[in-house]
Amino acid sequence: MKKLIALFSLLLLTTFAQADNINWQKIEEKAQGQTVYFYAWGGSQDINNYLRWANKRLQAEQGVTLKHVKVTDISEAITRLVAEKSADKNSNGSIDMVWINGENFKSMKDFNLLTTPFVENLPNWQYVDKSLPVDSDFAEPTMGLEAPWGVGQLVFIYDKNKVNNPPQSHREMLVYARSHPNKLSYPRPPSFHGTSFLKSALIELSENPDALYSPVDDKTFQRISAPLWSYLDDFHRVAWRQGKQFPENSAETLQLLDDGELDLAISFNPNEVFSAQENGLLRDSTTAYALAAGALSNIHFLSIPWNAAAKEGALVAINFLLSPEAQSKKADISVWGDPTVLQSSKLSSSPQKTTLFKSISEPHPSWQTALETEWQKRYGH
Repeated sequence: MKKLIALFSLLLLTTFAQADNINWQKIEEKAQGQTVYFYAWGGSQDINNYLRWANKRLQAEQGVTLKHVKVTDISEAITRLVAEKSADKNSNGSIDMVWINGENFKSMKDFNLLTTPFVENLPNWQYVDKSLPVDSDFAEPTMGLEAPWGVGQLVFIYDKNKVNNPPQSHREMLVYARSHPNKLSYPRPPSFHGTSFLKSALIELSENPDALYSPVDDKTFQRISAPLWSYLDDFHRVAWRQGKQFPENSAETLQLLDDGELDLAISFNPNEVFSAQENGLLRDSTTAYALAAGALSNIHFLSIPWNAAAKEGALVAINFLLSPEAQSKKADISVWGDPTVLQSSKLSSSPQKTTLFKSISEPHPSWQTALETEWQKRYGH
């Protein structure tokens, strides 16, 4: 075993050494004319519009076309890549770039679906705020295999004209739901926001939350997760549509909040409330907050599959998305409002400063799949 570990370490160091030899000028030359098929969540109009802007800038400046392939869950891309791996399709793959983090990153890493380490070769890597946990993804070392793109925090949005004292914990949400039946819900897992709600609740309700930061143990999973299922059984009885139906995603909770059907919407972007107000999707009386214990927080990343057909184009696209120009645009609340991963002093403009909440770390990525599977068994109907 020690010999295998030593061999793996040697191979890893060799890989990093190979990556260091990248000639960026040649990368840009080869990227000219390439189309980058970027698999990313398509559930937000703000994000979709931002990526259309990025495509125009990349076409004008680098001759690279960024084609946004909209997916409801990035696991769709992972499934396709696994199929290509099984078929020995080791070049000219159908996916050039992926927006991932957490369990999806771990899956790509475990199945060897990622290209060689690349982030430190990006010219714009110098601007990244290294005080952020950019080298770890849900406790999984990134090893240069994915580039940080933005910061996310689980927040709830409510209308101050309708709700005076929003619930400050998951336990208080249950109390609130009992007093205001049919007014609270969460997106249906395995949607990202729905699973995030489950993890946040389990961290609060578990008698042993430290166990959530180690790989899930099948022998103890039922015991550790039992408080969550007991809670959800009670919550669903008084939830929106009695837990027989759930919003499909975060965007639907925003719409239901604006329509007056829900008292709380959910987001993983503290600034989304501002951009939604700017775009007329929410009233000016709405505001975002985190639970008193803190907000489940993570960084989301960009990666390149091992068999990408437009690998050079993907590198150029990621480097652009890490530029002060692109990060400033993305952080602008009138555009997307996604918090930057760059040093604030490097931004080319001054978008409204993001107020980040007290952070709660994400559980080990293996808990994501375990919770989604169990939720489906119990409530998937």
